[in-house]
Amino acid sequence: MRGRHRHRPSALARRRARAGMGFVAPNLAAVAVFMLFPLGFSLYLSFQHWDLFRPMRFTGLGNYRQLLGDPLFYIALRNTAVFTVLTLAPTVLISLGVAAALNRRVRGIGLFRTLAFLPLVASTVAMAVVWRFLLTTDYGAVNLALGWFGVKPVPWLSDPGWALVSLSLVTVWKSVPFATVVLLAAMQGIPQTLYEAARIDGAGAWRRFRSITVPLVRGALSFVFVITIINSVQAFDQAYALTDGNGGPETGTYVLGIMLFQNAFRFYEVGYAAALAWVIFALLLVATLVQLWLSRRETEAW
Repeated sequence: MRGRHRHRPSALARRRARAGMGFVAPNLAAVAVFMLFPLGFSLYLSFQHWDLFRPMRFTGLGNYRQLLGDPLFYIALRNTAVFTVLTLAPTVLISLGVAAALNRRVRGIGLFRTLAFLPLVASTVAMAVVWRFLLTTDYGAVNLALGWFGVKPVPWLSDPGWALVSLSLVTVWKSVPFATVVLLAAMQGIPQTLYEAARIDGAGAWRRFRSITVPLVRGALSFVFVITIINSVQAFDQAYALTDGNGGPETGTYVLGIMLFQNAFRFYEVGYAAALAWVIFALLLVATLVQLWLSRRETEAW
């Protein structure tokens, strides 16, 4: 009996446990209300036919079968894949170079860091509207600047092929600061003694960057890869602001985010839109798992 009483928590420990649960409870409630419930309800909606006005009607896998037979879904999937590729590589390479340039102890580097991070605090919609004026074919500042070098006006937003490139350029401009912050933080955690030893051995700047910096920020690079892919697949606000929400010209910028918005809030096919949202979730889950697996293999190889 004494042994049992000895392991029983004291009154102070119970009060501390109750106090801890009291502090955690609001956060748990917020997660349940704003994350778990919407997730569960959207999954439930994906098996229903609902237009917001009439009662729901159970359709089983009907929404998913309709989605897989919809030609617009494959157009949106192709555009999203191309857009992701056009966004991912420049974002990673540019942010890696900018982070390396900012990871220096030189006079005035704080000012350059501030300027580099300014797009991070700008509203995505406001930024896209500004870029829409800059990329206008006839009087846009970009084409005016290109004209000084004898380049003919580029139909940035009026040609389907160029429109997707323009969307990628705007997204890269917006994505680079966040990726730079992550990579810069990882670089500042690298011991300076490694660079000093490499200098003594005669390694140049490029060799130090390739052999020391890149391997030691591999975890941060993997994170940037995953976040950039997720943001690209979920892209909506910049595409909406650049194309008035139509995915044009024609279907040049008709990405999955635009398709989801149109079906949910223009056509009121809420169940169909929920099914599309879960398909997007499945694609992102697979892409994330593949990236983590590849990153783990590279880490083990090193």
